Order: sequence, then structure tokens, then C-alpha cells
Amino acid sequence: QVQLTESGGGEVPPGASLRLSCVGSARLFSSYAIGWFRQPPGKDRGFVAHANWSGGRTAYADSVKGRFTISRDNDKNTVYLQMNNLKSDDTAIYYCAADSRWTLDYTDPAKYADWGQGTQVTVSS
Repeated sequence: QVQLTESGGGEVPPGASLRLSCVGSARLFSSYAIGWFRQPPGKDRGFVAHANWSGGRTAYADSVKGRFTISRDNDKNTVYLQMNNLKSDDTAIYYCAADSRWTLDYTDPAKYADWGQGTQVTVSS
């Protein structure tokens, strides 16, 4: 089990950038694959990005491809989500989640056992 804490959210205008951080408590943080998900107001939680244990393999939702970058620093027990050229549709609560089983179905929130509390991202002019 790992405790996750997100930070870095805020309110920004369209076109701005934010970097979210997800810090994990586990001693073997590098053994977890990490996913980022988001939940817009009134909608279900959806997949944003995924990084394998090393960060060497990543995947993105089509809606964020080319604008968002996931990376990790296992020495700091931290996974980042760099978000550029933000749009109003990116407004949501952003969550990171940990997967110790390295599921192939990494877009499914049900495959993740541990979740952070979320951080709010609001894109508004």
C-alpha cells in the first residue's frame, strides 16, 4: 500500500501551464506504475496519463497528447504531470493512482488500488 499526495493545481487562463506533483510514501515507490486521472464537474473519472515503474514507458489520452507530459523521479518518490497549453476542457480534479500489479489495462481506474486526494485544476479566462 502507498499513500499518495498531489499538489500543484490552481486556476490559470487558457494557454497557461501547470505542473502537478504526486508524492508517494512507499519505500519501494519505484515498484509502482502510476496513472493520472481527472474528474471534470458532473462527469466520471477518466484516464489522462500513465508511466511504468521507471518512467521509460508512458501513455496518454488522445485529448492531452502533445500537451501533457508524465515523468517520474524515483529518488524523490515523485511523479509529475507537466500540462501545457491548457484549455477550459482540462478543468477537473486531478488524481494520481498507484498500481503494484502493472496492469496492461492502465486506463481503467478500477485497476488502481491506491489514490491521492486530488488537486483542483481550473482553466478559465
